Amino acid sequence: RMNRTPPNRTLRGEETSSATAGHRKADRIRNRGKKRDDAAAGTETAPAGCTRESAQQAFDAGTALLHWYDHCGRQLPWRIRPEDRQRGARPDPYRVWLSEIMLQQTRVAAATPYYHAFLERWPTVESLAASPVEAIMERWAGLGYYARARNLHACARTVVSGHGGQFPSTMAELRNLPGIGPYTASAIGAIAFDIPTVPVDGNVERVMARFHGVQEALPGAKPRLRQFARLLEPSPRPGDLAQALMDLGATVCTPRNPGCGRCPWQKECAAHRNGWEADLPRRDPKPVRPVRRGVAYLVQREDGAIWLCRRPARGLLGGMLGLPGTDWTAEGPGETETHQAAPLSASWQMTGGEVRHVFTHFELRLRIYVTTVNGSRNLTGGNWVEPFRLADTALPTVMRKALEHGLRQTIRDLQTKPVGSDNPSKG
Repeated sequence: RMNRTPPNRTLRGEETSSATAGHRKADRIRNRGKKRDDAAAGTETAPAGCTRESAQQAFDAGTALLHWYDHCGRQLPWRIRPEDRQRGARPDPYRVWLSEIMLQQTRVAAATPYYHAFLERWPTVESLAASPVEAIMERWAGLGYYARARNLHACARTVVSGHGGQFPSTMAELRNLPGIGPYTASAIGAIAFDIPTVPVDGNVERVMARFHGVQEALPGAKPRLRQFARLLEPSPRPGDLAQALMDLGATVCTPRNPGCGRCPWQKECAAHRNGWEADLPRRDPKPVRPVRRGVAYLVQREDGAIWLCRRPARGLLGGMLGLPGTDWTAEGPGETETHQAAPLSASWQMTGGEVRHVFTHFELRLRIYVTTVNGSRNLTGGNWVEPFRLADTALPTVMRKALEHGLRQTIRDLQTKPVGSDNPSKG
């Protein structure tokens, strides 16, 4: 074990050049003699200055982590626990893939009911591939990041048509599937096929930054943190190790108030030893998220039915149902566009306030206009949805917000104005 590092020294694999002079780069330890496909895995070489001692420390850390995982790992519906593996159970690559796609940018609690719903309707990759993409998009509604649903369907079709319904078991082939990037390929490879690779997401970056005391700020530190994670790859149980790291970051080494007393790496952790837990990982200031503005139109029939349209297949929320509306731009729609975008000529009422929704790269602010029409009005490009079906209709979260905002308004709360009488995009 290393002693407290002086202020002018870096930690573990980050020793200064003077401290590492004469040290040879650590031998690459290969699991069961398998050759690692570095190019396909998108990984880098081990950190400069890594020594045999560092490799042994990483091996010891991996052993301690697996022991902790055997007793404290989470029970998840797509996971094969270590005791089940010992009895011969093996992960289903289809279920591993489905869970990993759903868990991209999504918490376990939010993804779990969708996982069960998808498995109930599409128990195999063949059934998913044979389904219309619209059905998948509708079942995905509310989970967000809707490109994942389109890629899910495309990937299923590729697995069926190009691989006979069997997920490929090499990193290179996994990376070639639609919607699968370096992290997801590494996660599937390790968990489903025991490929010796460590998937690195934000949780694992945080663990590596604290354990090794990395002072460089994210995102610049990402390559170095991936390199440190690679030191753990020579493991007799790659799948369990990958999931153990995920659990450590999600349940113990959390962003705030980490549970250091429950951590199997507490004694070796540089952040804990130096009191840096709250400071690491460091991050560069995030740029200000831009704002886009738009208008959505809520058309309600006298019997309470709502007019919904399907958005274009390409682009944000592609293929999803929603309220008709304008484009979303930084300036917002002008009077002419607001008038022309209305789905019909009617007496429109502008609701008070606006709907706000945060996407990954921008914040959206929507003004909502509502009107009520009789059943004889002819509309095109959408469908009427009866009130009793609205709760079960698959709508993206932002459209659900807009719908509920419009329906909540009472007549006395509304400002009666013809469309185009002002610019509703401005706050």
